[in-house]
Amino acid sequence: MSAHPITNLKSALPFWMTLVNVPLAIMGTLWGGWWLLALPAYGLILVSILDKIAGLNEANADPDTVEADLFWYRAITVLWVPLQFVLLFWIIGYVSANRHLNWLEVIVLLYGVGIMTGAAGIVYAHELMHQRNKFERWLADILLSMVLYSHFRSEHLLVHHPYVGTPRDAVTARYNESFFHFFPRVLRECPQSAWKAEVALLKRRDLSPFDRRNPFWRYAALQLGMIAMALIVGGWFGLMMFVVQAFFAAWMLELTNYIEHYGLTRKYLGNGKFEHVKPQHSWNAAHKVSNWLLINLQRHSDHHYKPDRRFPLLQHHAEDQAPQLPYGYPLMTSMAMVPPVWRRMMNPRVRKWRAMYYPEITDWEPYKRGDFA
Repeated sequence: MSAHPITNLKSALPFWMTLVNVPLAIMGTLWGGWWLLALPAYGLILVSILDKIAGLNEANADPDTVEADLFWYRAITVLWVPLQFVLLFWIIGYVSANRHLNWLEVIVLLYGVGIMTGAAGIVYAHELMHQRNKFERWLADILLSMVLYSHFRSEHLLVHHPYVGTPRDAVTARYNESFFHFFPRVLRECPQSAWKAEVALLKRRDLSPFDRRNPFWRYAALQLGMIAMALIVGGWFGLMMFVVQAFFAAWMLELTNYIEHYGLTRKYLGNGKFEHVKPQHSWNAAHKVSNWLLINLQRHSDHHYKPDRRFPLLQHHAEDQAPQLPYGYPLMTSMAMVPPVWRRMMNPRVRKWRAMYYPEITDWEPYKRGDFA
């Protein structure tokens, strides 16, 4: 990857395709009707079609590239925070003031906005929360508060990464578990596990769960601030819009979580211990355009290997090292919402994965139940 700024900008530009959401969201808000379909169609349908046309990208950047050469890659994740804030609350304020959309149009608009704040905003928050500097972590917290999902940072860093592929990780979808069982389960379990993980950290420092250093105070303050902003710009109708788009954003996040590790488990070693996380414990997709849209989130095995590695440096793992999805995340998430289709496509792949990596394991029920006694 060249350090030359012009070359760097050109190579980074495809990852800026999230910006296309902005005019689509504005047109849908202003004009309603069929324009409201443009936002979800872009993220879910057009990107999947372009994936088919553009094919796969299995090339890897030099993982030792210095951060100074990544300016234009990092810029989009930083720029998106104020851009999403202004766009989201403009939409809420404009629709609340004009009431020019009927109820069905409002729901379709909020679904599209939720795809944007979930598949873009939360994905960027995911990238930012893994970085070491406080500024980027604060930006992650701001993005997550816009979708009322602030606990995700604690849950993801303190629970998901250490315990992925084990029964202790709620967002590792169990084999044969439908998304419609998975989604309410993670909504119930993840805030609790995030709180317990932060309390355990404080306890090791002899601090109270209600110490000011507990990030849940920050989460609450930011989320209350966003709720207040929704009320200010749109009243009670605006608050309803804000909550509904937050629900759809959480829906998109958990759809992504669902497909990333579906049916994949780490081998139990006894005495409550599991093997270390390996590339084989995440589903990957090398589809070019959806990786641009999702800033290489689909190179998920390498993310678990090097969680703080910047997204342009994430490495592709070949099929003999890590399991591959047949399509990019946008199309796979759509299929996940139709459980018979999902099981028909993915269950044989999980069984093949088991036979390839763990032929010695004959009883997989304990991995679903979490009971290894």
